[in-house]
Amino acid sequence: MLADVDYMDRALFMAARGLGRTTPNPLVGAVIVSPDGVVVGAGYHERAGEPHAEARALRQAGGAARGATLYCTLEPCCHHGRTPPCADAVIAAGIARVVMAIEDPNPRVAGGGAARLREHGVHVDTGVRRADASRLNRPFFSVMQRGRPWVIAKAATSLDGRVADAAGARTKLTGAVADRRNQVLRASVDAIAVGSGTILVDDPLLTVRDVYRERPFTRVVFDRRLRTPASARVFAAPAAGPVLIVTTAATAAAHAERVRALERAGATIVTVDTGTMGEAMRALVPHGVQSLLLEGGPAVHRAAFAGHVVDAVRLFVTPGPLGERGVPWLSATDLTWSSLRDVRVEPCGEDVMIEGDVYRAD
Repeated sequence: MLADVDYMDRALFMAARGLGRTTPNPLVGAVIVSPDGVVVGAGYHERAGEPHAEARALRQAGGAARGATLYCTLEPCCHHGRTPPCADAVIAAGIARVVMAIEDPNPRVAGGGAARLREHGVHVDTGVRRADASRLNRPFFSVMQRGRPWVIAKAATSLDGRVADAAGARTKLTGAVADRRNQVLRASVDAIAVGSGTILVDDPLLTVRDVYRERPFTRVVFDRRLRTPASARVFAAPAAGPVLIVTTAATAAAHAERVRALERAGATIVTVDTGTMGEAMRALVPHGVQSLLLEGGPAVHRAAFAGHVVDAVRLFVTPGPLGERGVPWLSATDLTWSSLRDVRVEPCGEDVMIEGDVYRAD
């Protein structure tokens, strides 16, 4: 029904207001509509540990919730966490019908919320704006279904696909508009990651600048050889958020003094067995990382593409070439434009932003 779509669109709009603040919980919006079509309550999940979207909408609706329809972007929960089960609150409020966009993949829910509602006489419809709801919560779904974060590979390249003038050279490519767009993206994800090569060449802070971010920002360095110096600037902004150094258990054991120096500087050492990108990504989930912006450099990006852990690409292309001496970003075997779907192209000042989702048959 057209009305169902309209009200679900409003719930999706509400849900998106929690972007960057709800991890490890999903983004959820809820709208309550009376039998005569009046919106009597609306809410969204603002922060982990605080009331869920359904609870906020029910509180706003009060007695008007009885006999009304609840539109929610995700299946109401049916388990006790830091907040009571939303399904029970919906039943107690006398909601007559629930329209949910998509089922919750969390094993603690996974259809249980809808089943409980139906058992108590609530009519439940599913699938309205399913694709939009799934896209909104791709990081949450990725962790629940694949055990790893949703990964966005971001790079800035010249017109001829180079990321630096020469190996080891710091090269500024993008202008102010593109830089601002990247800061907005940083503010929306849980973590940023680079390889140790980027730390050694660029010595970045890896912080969110000029854009408000409410929560700490996790900084990740993939460093199989433990080359990150304890004097790196990434440790100079402890208030920005934790710094995770991901290395192998064998490397950490062989370089115990480096480990101690990095820990004194403020790092948390995360060890994995094989050092593959898939294993490294999965190791970030216990540290509250559901969405990750992978900013490079090229070696880390190539390893991530080879390990099939890149889900989306954001590329800023500058108008001029760097020439044959420049460092290439990726090869045609790593990424082709035909392997992207939902490609979007947008001017950013003098630069152009290209973004799309990585298509894989699996």
